[in-house]
Amino acid sequence: MKIMHLISGGETGGSKTHVLTLVQELQKQADVTLMCLMAGAFYAEGKAMGLDIRTLEQKKRYHLHAVRELGRLLTEEGYSLLHCHGPRANFIGALVKKFYRIPTLTTIHSDFLRDFEHNYYKNKVYTTLNTLALKTFDGYLAVSEDFKNMLVARGFPAEKITVIYNGIDFAAPVKTVTRAEFCRQYNLSLPGEAKVVGILARLHPIKGHEVFLQGARLIAEAEPATHFLLGGDGEERQKLTALRDKLGLTERVHFAGHVSEPPAFMQAIDINTLTSHSESFPYVLLEGALLRKPAVSSQVGGIAKLITHEKTGMLFPPGDAAAFAAHTLTLLRDSALAKKMGDKLYHHAKANYSLAGLADAHLQVYQHYGKGMK
Repeated sequence: MKIMHLISGGETGGSKTHVLTLVQELQKQADVTLMCLMAGAFYAEGKAMGLDIRTLEQKKRYHLHAVRELGRLLTEEGYSLLHCHGPRANFIGALVKKFYRIPTLTTIHSDFLRDFEHNYYKNKVYTTLNTLALKTFDGYLAVSEDFKNMLVARGFPAEKITVIYNGIDFAAPVKTVTRAEFCRQYNLSLPGEAKVVGILARLHPIKGHEVFLQGARLIAEAEPATHFLLGGDGEERQKLTALRDKLGLTERVHFAGHVSEPPAFMQAIDINTLTSHSESFPYVLLEGALLRKPAVSSQVGGIAKLITHEKTGMLFPPGDAAAFAAHTLTLLRDSALAKKMGDKLYHHAKANYSLAGLADAHLQVYQHYGKGMK
Protein backbone atom coordinates (compact mmCIF):
# COMPACT_ATOMS: atom_id res chain seq x y z
CA MET A 1 0.00 0.00 0.00
CA LYS A 2 1.01 3.59 -0.71
CA ILE A 3 -0.61 6.25 1.45
CA MET A 4 -0.75 9.98 0.77
CA HIS A 5 -1.39 12.37 3.69
CA LEU A 6 -2.62 15.80 2.59
CA ILE A 7 -2.47 18.89 4.82
CA SER A 8 -2.47 22.66 4.42
CA GLY A 9 1.03 23.02 5.86
CA GLY A 10 0.25 26.02 8.03
CA GLU A 11 -0.68 23.99 11.10
CA THR A 12 0.80 24.53 14.55
CA GLY A 13 0.27 22.95 17.95
CA GLY A 14 -1.42 19.60 18.39
CA SER A 15 -2.46 18.97 14.80
CA LYS A 16 1.11 19.62 13.64
CA THR A 17 2.51 17.23 16.23
CA HIS A 18 -0.11 14.60 15.39
CA VAL A 19 0.57 14.55 11.66
CA LEU A 20 4.37 14.84 11.71
CA THR A 21 4.94 12.20 14.37
CA LEU A 22 2.28 9.87 12.95
CA VAL A 23 3.81 9.99 9.46
CA GLN A 24 7.27 9.47 10.92
CA GLU A 25 6.10 6.34 12.73
CA LEU A 26 4.06 5.06 9.77
CA GLN A 27 7.05 5.37 7.45
CA LYS A 28 8.77 2.64 9.48
CA GLN A 29 6.15 0.17 8.24
CA ALA A 30 4.55 1.56 5.06
CA ASP A 31 5.12 3.73 1.99
CA VAL A 32 3.77 7.07 3.18
CA THR A 33 4.07 10.54 1.64
CA LEU A 34 3.09 13.79 3.36
CA MET A 35 1.93 16.49 0.91
CA CYS A 36 1.60 20.15 1.95
CA LEU A 37 -0.37 22.82 0.11
CA MET A 38 2.19 25.45 1.10
CA ALA A 39 5.83 25.64 2.09
CA GLY A 40 6.66 26.97 5.54
CA ALA A 41 7.69 26.01 9.05
CA PHE A 42 5.60 22.82 8.98
CA TYR A 43 7.29 21.65 5.78
CA ALA A 44 10.75 22.60 7.07
CA GLU A 45 10.22 20.66 10.30
CA GLY A 46 9.06 17.61 8.36
CA LYS A 47 12.16 17.75 6.16
CA ALA A 48 14.37 18.01 9.23
CA MET A 49 12.69 14.88 10.62
CA GLY A 50 13.63 12.96 7.47
CA LEU A 51 10.05 12.50 6.24
CA ASP A 52 9.02 11.96 2.65
CA ILE A 53 7.35 15.37 2.61
CA ARG A 54 6.54 17.39 -0.50
CA THR A 55 4.80 20.62 -1.44
CA LEU A 56 2.08 21.24 -3.97
CA GLU A 57 2.05 25.04 -3.91
CA GLN A 58 -1.45 26.51 -3.73
CA LYS A 59 -0.90 30.25 -3.27
CA LYS A 60 -4.64 30.96 -2.93
CA ARG A 61 -7.34 28.66 -1.56
CA TYR A 62 -9.37 29.05 -4.75
CA HIS A 63 -6.48 27.99 -7.01
CA LEU A 64 -7.68 24.51 -7.97
CA HIS A 65 -4.75 23.44 -10.14
CA ALA A 66 -3.69 21.43 -7.07
CA VAL A 67 -6.58 19.03 -7.72
CA ARG A 68 -5.28 18.11 -11.17
CA GLU A 69 -1.66 17.90 -10.07
CA LEU A 70 -2.46 15.80 -7.03
CA GLY A 71 -4.73 13.51 -9.02
CA ARG A 72 -2.01 12.97 -11.62
CA LEU A 73 0.55 12.17 -8.94
CA LEU A 74 -1.77 9.74 -7.14
CA THR A 75 -2.51 7.96 -10.43
CA GLU A 76 1.01 7.81 -11.83
CA GLU A 77 2.65 6.70 -8.59
CA GLY A 78 -0.06 4.18 -7.70
CA TYR A 79 -1.29 5.44 -4.33
CA SER A 80 -3.85 3.30 -2.51
CA LEU A 81 -5.49 5.91 -0.33
CA LEU A 82 -5.65 9.66 0.37
CA HIS A 83 -5.76 10.73 4.04
CA CYS A 84 -6.68 14.40 4.63
CA HIS A 85 -6.20 16.70 7.63
CA GLY A 86 -8.01 20.02 8.08
CA PRO A 87 -10.53 22.12 6.11
CA ARG A 88 -8.28 23.13 3.23
CA ALA A 89 -7.04 19.59 2.62
CA ASN A 90 -10.58 18.24 2.98
CA PHE A 91 -11.84 20.53 0.21
CA ILE A 92 -9.03 19.55 -2.18
CA GLY A 93 -9.39 15.89 -1.20
CA ALA A 94 -13.12 15.88 -1.93
CA LEU A 95 -12.49 17.22 -5.44
CA VAL A 96 -9.70 14.71 -6.05
CA LYS A 97 -12.07 11.89 -5.01
CA LYS A 98 -14.75 13.16 -7.38
CA PHE A 99 -12.50 13.25 -10.45
CA TYR A 100 -9.96 10.52 -9.69
CA ARG A 101 -11.98 8.08 -7.56
CA ILE A 102 -9.44 7.20 -4.88
CA PRO A 103 -10.51 6.03 -1.39
CA THR A 104 -10.39 8.96 1.02
CA LEU A 105 -10.16 9.33 4.80
CA THR A 106 -10.05 12.41 6.99
CA THR A 107 -9.08 12.92 10.61
CA ILE A 108 -11.44 15.06 12.70
CA HIS A 109 -9.02 17.08 14.82
CA SER A 110 -11.58 19.62 16.08
CA ASP A 111 -15.24 20.62 16.05
CA PHE A 112 -15.42 21.63 12.39
CA LEU A 113 -18.38 23.97 13.00
CA ARG A 114 -16.29 26.00 15.47
CA ASP A 115 -12.99 26.27 13.60
CA PHE A 116 -13.84 29.70 12.16
CA GLU A 117 -16.67 30.83 14.43
CA HIS A 118 -14.94 34.09 15.43
CA ASN A 119 -14.50 35.27 11.81
CA TYR A 120 -17.76 36.00 9.98
CA TYR A 121 -16.43 35.60 6.43
CA LYS A 122 -14.36 32.48 7.09
CA ASN A 123 -17.18 30.93 9.07
CA LYS A 124 -19.67 31.45 6.25
CA VAL A 125 -17.38 30.32 3.44
CA TYR A 126 -14.78 27.92 4.84
CA THR A 127 -17.07 26.15 7.32
CA THR A 128 -19.67 25.62 4.59
CA LEU A 129 -17.13 24.26 2.11
CA ASN A 130 -15.54 22.02 4.71
CA THR A 131 -18.90 20.64 5.82
CA LEU A 132 -19.85 19.81 2.23
CA ALA A 133 -16.45 18.22 1.60
CA LEU A 134 -16.65 16.08 4.74
CA LYS A 135 -19.86 14.45 3.52
CA THR A 136 -17.97 12.88 0.59
CA PHE A 137 -15.31 10.91 2.50
CA ASP A 138 -15.24 7.12 2.73
CA GLY A 139 -14.14 7.05 6.37
CA TYR A 140 -13.49 9.27 9.36
CA LEU A 141 -10.91 9.04 12.13
CA ALA A 142 -12.12 10.78 15.29
CA VAL A 143 -9.52 11.58 17.94
CA SER A 144 -12.03 11.07 20.77
CA GLU A 145 -15.29 9.24 21.46
CA ASP A 146 -16.93 12.65 21.95
CA PHE A 147 -15.99 13.62 18.41
CA LYS A 148 -17.47 10.40 17.06
CA ASN A 149 -20.72 11.18 18.88
CA MET A 150 -20.59 14.71 17.46
CA LEU A 151 -20.28 13.35 13.92
CA VAL A 152 -23.10 10.85 14.40
CA ALA A 153 -25.35 13.60 15.79
CA ARG A 154 -24.67 15.60 12.62
CA GLY A 155 -25.69 12.78 10.32
CA PHE A 156 -22.41 10.97 9.62
CA PRO A 157 -22.71 7.15 9.51
CA ALA A 158 -21.42 5.60 12.73
CA GLU A 159 -20.04 2.57 10.86
CA LYS A 160 -17.66 4.83 8.91
CA ILE A 161 -16.14 6.44 12.02
CA THR A 162 -13.13 4.98 13.85
CA VAL A 163 -11.96 6.43 17.17
CA ILE A 164 -8.18 6.61 17.50
CA TYR A 165 -6.81 8.61 20.42
CA ASN A 166 -3.59 10.58 19.99
CA GLY A 167 -0.28 9.04 21.02
CA ILE A 168 3.22 10.26 21.82
CA ASP A 169 6.66 8.65 21.67
CA PHE A 170 7.61 7.74 25.24
CA ALA A 171 10.71 5.87 24.05
CA ALA A 172 12.45 8.82 22.42
CA PRO A 173 14.92 10.90 24.46
CA VAL A 174 13.37 14.13 25.72
CA LYS A 175 15.21 17.24 24.57
CA THR A 176 14.76 20.02 27.08
CA VAL A 177 16.57 22.88 28.81
CA THR A 178 16.62 24.41 32.27
CA ARG A 179 14.14 27.09 33.26
CA ALA A 180 16.93 29.67 33.22
CA GLU A 181 17.88 28.74 29.66
CA PHE A 182 14.24 28.77 28.55
CA CYS A 183 13.84 32.26 30.02
CA ARG A 184 16.94 33.47 28.16
CA GLN A 185 15.65 32.06 24.89
CA TYR A 186 12.23 33.71 25.25
CA ASN A 187 13.30 36.89 27.06
CA LEU A 188 11.32 36.09 30.21
CA SER A 189 11.88 37.08 33.82
CA LEU A 190 10.59 34.09 35.78
CA PRO A 191 12.13 33.88 39.26
CA GLY A 192 14.12 30.67 39.58
CA GLU A 193 12.49 29.68 42.87
CA ALA A 194 8.89 30.58 41.96
CA LYS A 195 6.12 28.06 41.42
CA VAL A 196 4.95 28.47 37.81
CA VAL A 197 1.53 27.57 36.42
CA GLY A 198 1.61 27.20 32.64
CA ILE A 199 -0.66 26.87 29.63
CA LEU A 200 0.63 26.02 26.16
CA ALA A 201 -2.01 26.73 23.52
CA ARG A 202 -2.56 29.02 20.56
CA LEU A 203 -4.11 32.31 21.64
CA HIS A 204 -7.58 31.60 20.25
CA PRO A 205 -10.97 32.08 21.96
CA ILE A 206 -11.66 28.33 21.97
CA LYS A 207 -8.70 27.81 24.34
CA GLY A 208 -10.32 29.81 27.16
CA HIS A 209 -7.32 31.91 28.16
CA GLU A 210 -9.67 34.36 29.85
CA VAL A 211 -10.52 31.55 32.29
CA PHE A 212 -6.81 31.00 32.89
CA LEU A 213 -6.24 34.70 33.65
CA GLN A 214 -9.30 35.03 35.86
CA GLY A 215 -8.17 31.94 37.75
CA ALA A 216 -4.64 33.36 37.94
CA ARG A 217 -5.97 36.40 39.77
CA LEU A 218 -7.60 34.16 42.40
CA ILE A 219 -4.47 32.04 42.72
CA ALA A 220 -2.21 35.09 43.04
CA GLU A 221 -4.41 36.50 45.81
CA ALA A 222 -4.04 33.25 47.76
CA GLU A 223 -0.40 32.50 46.86
CA PRO A 224 1.25 35.81 45.90
CA ALA A 225 4.59 34.24 44.94
CA THR A 226 3.06 32.21 42.08
CA HIS A 227 3.88 33.13 38.48
CA PHE A 228 1.99 32.23 35.31
CA LEU A 229 3.36 31.42 31.86
CA LEU A 230 1.45 31.42 28.58
CA GLY A 231 3.06 29.74 25.59
CA GLY A 232 1.65 30.24 22.12
CA ASP A 233 0.70 33.07 19.80
CA GLY A 234 -2.44 34.10 17.97
CA GLU A 235 -5.18 36.60 17.37
CA GLU A 236 -6.03 37.05 21.07
CA ARG A 237 -2.58 38.30 22.16
CA GLN A 238 -3.47 42.00 22.48
CA LYS A 239 -6.82 41.30 24.14
CA LEU A 240 -5.27 38.91 26.67
CA THR A 241 -2.41 41.26 27.47
CA ALA A 242 -4.97 43.98 28.22
CA LEU A 243 -6.96 41.59 30.43
CA ARG A 244 -3.80 40.61 32.30
CA ASP A 245 -3.03 44.25 33.06
CA LYS A 246 -6.64 45.00 34.01
CA LEU A 247 -6.53 42.14 36.53
CA GLY A 248 -3.38 43.56 38.10
CA LEU A 249 -1.18 40.66 36.98
CA THR A 250 1.36 42.53 34.85
CA GLU A 251 4.30 41.34 36.96
CA ARG A 252 2.97 37.81 37.46
CA VAL A 253 1.76 36.70 34.02
CA HIS A 254 4.34 36.19 31.26
CA PHE A 255 3.74 35.66 27.53
CA ALA A 256 6.39 33.51 25.84
CA GLY A 257 4.95 33.75 22.33
CA HIS A 258 5.32 30.85 19.92
CA VAL A 259 7.13 27.91 21.53
CA SER A 260 8.98 25.67 19.08
CA GLU A 261 9.97 23.00 21.64
CA PRO A 262 7.10 21.99 23.97
CA PRO A 263 9.34 19.89 26.29
CA ALA A 264 11.37 23.00 27.12
CA PHE A 265 8.17 24.83 28.07
CA MET A 266 7.05 21.91 30.23
CA GLN A 267 10.40 21.81 31.98
CA ALA A 268 9.99 25.50 32.90
CA ILE A 269 6.64 25.08 34.66
CA ASP A 270 5.42 23.24 37.76
CA ILE A 271 1.77 22.68 36.83
CA ASN A 272 0.45 22.12 33.29
CA THR A 273 -3.02 23.49 32.65
CA LEU A 274 -5.61 23.67 29.89
CA THR A 275 -8.73 25.86 30.05
CA SER A 276 -10.32 25.10 26.66
CA HIS A 277 -14.03 25.38 25.96
CA SER A 278 -13.73 22.57 23.40
CA GLU A 279 -11.03 19.97 22.74
CA SER A 280 -10.43 16.60 21.15
CA PHE A 281 -7.64 14.72 22.91
CA PRO A 282 -4.95 17.40 23.23
CA TYR A 283 -1.28 16.68 22.73
CA VAL A 284 -0.30 19.36 25.23
CA LEU A 285 -1.49 17.13 28.09
CA LEU A 286 0.48 14.18 26.70
CA GLU A 287 3.54 16.43 26.36
CA GLY A 288 3.14 17.42 30.00
CA ALA A 289 2.70 13.78 31.00
CA LEU A 290 5.98 12.96 29.26
CA LEU A 291 7.74 15.19 31.80
CA ARG A 292 5.54 14.00 34.69
CA LYS A 293 3.91 17.41 35.16
CA PRO A 294 0.68 17.40 37.21
CA ALA A 295 -2.26 18.63 35.15
CA VAL A 296 -5.34 20.76 35.75
CA SER A 297 -7.75 20.80 32.81
CA SER A 298 -11.28 21.64 31.79
CA GLN A 299 -13.32 18.47 31.31
CA VAL A 300 -14.03 18.61 27.59
CA GLY A 301 -13.62 16.22 24.66
CA GLY A 302 -11.68 13.06 25.44
CA ILE A 303 -9.59 14.54 28.25
CA ALA A 304 -11.27 12.39 30.89
CA LYS A 305 -9.74 9.35 29.15
CA LEU A 306 -6.32 10.66 30.15
CA ILE A 307 -7.09 12.49 33.39
CA THR A 308 -9.12 10.85 36.14
CA HIS A 309 -10.08 13.56 38.60
CA GLU A 310 -7.99 13.53 41.79
CA LYS A 311 -6.05 10.47 40.56
CA THR A 312 -4.04 11.37 37.47
CA GLY A 313 -4.86 15.08 37.62
CA MET A 314 -7.59 17.61 38.30
CA LEU A 315 -10.64 18.38 36.15
CA PHE A 316 -13.02 21.33 36.30
CA PRO A 317 -16.17 22.38 34.38
CA PRO A 318 -15.29 24.46 31.31
CA GLY A 319 -15.47 28.18 31.99
CA ASP A 320 -15.30 27.80 35.79
CA ALA A 321 -12.36 30.00 36.79
CA ALA A 322 -13.00 29.51 40.52
CA ALA A 323 -12.82 25.71 40.23
CA PHE A 324 -9.71 25.98 38.06
CA ALA A 325 -8.07 28.17 40.72
CA ALA A 326 -9.11 25.92 43.60
CA HIS A 327 -7.67 22.76 42.02
CA THR A 328 -4.48 24.52 41.03
CA LEU A 329 -4.04 25.84 44.57
CA THR A 330 -4.42 22.32 45.93
CA LEU A 331 -1.44 21.18 43.86
CA LEU A 332 0.61 24.30 44.57
CA ARG A 333 0.21 23.78 48.30
CA ASP A 334 0.87 20.03 48.31
CA SER A 335 4.08 19.20 46.45
CA ALA A 336 3.88 15.51 47.35
CA LEU A 337 0.39 15.24 45.87
CA ALA A 338 1.47 17.13 42.75
CA LYS A 339 4.41 14.76 42.23
CA LYS A 340 2.23 11.70 42.81
CA MET A 341 -0.30 12.86 40.23
CA GLY A 342 2.42 13.72 37.73
CA ASP A 343 3.92 10.24 38.08
CA LYS A 344 0.54 8.52 37.76
CA LEU A 345 -0.28 10.57 34.67
CA TYR A 346 3.04 9.58 33.08
CA HIS A 347 2.50 5.84 33.66
CA HIS A 348 -1.13 5.94 32.50
CA ALA A 349 -0.27 7.84 29.31
CA LYS A 350 2.73 5.63 28.54
CA ALA A 351 0.67 2.46 28.90
CA ASN A 352 -2.29 3.63 26.82
CA TYR A 353 -1.31 6.40 24.40
CA SER A 354 1.94 5.47 22.69
CA LEU A 355 2.97 6.61 19.21
CA ALA A 356 3.45 2.99 18.10
CA GLY A 357 -0.13 2.19 19.10
CA LEU A 358 -1.38 5.23 17.18
CA ALA A 359 0.40 4.09 14.02
CA ASP A 360 -0.77 0.47 14.32
CA ALA A 361 -4.38 1.59 14.66
CA HIS A 362 -4.05 3.68 11.49
CA LEU A 363 -2.54 0.81 9.54
CA GLN A 364 -5.52 -1.38 10.43
CA VAL A 365 -7.88 1.29 9.06
CA TYR A 366 -5.79 1.64 5.91
CA GLN A 367 -6.01 -2.09 5.28
CA HIS A 368 -9.79 -1.82 5.39
CA TYR A 369 -10.16 1.19 3.07
CA GLY A 370 -7.04 1.19 0.90
CA LYS A 371 -8.02 -0.58 -2.29
CA GLY A 372 -6.25 1.86 -4.60
CA MET A 373 -7.34 3.87 -7.63
CA LYS A 374 -10.49 2.78 -9.42
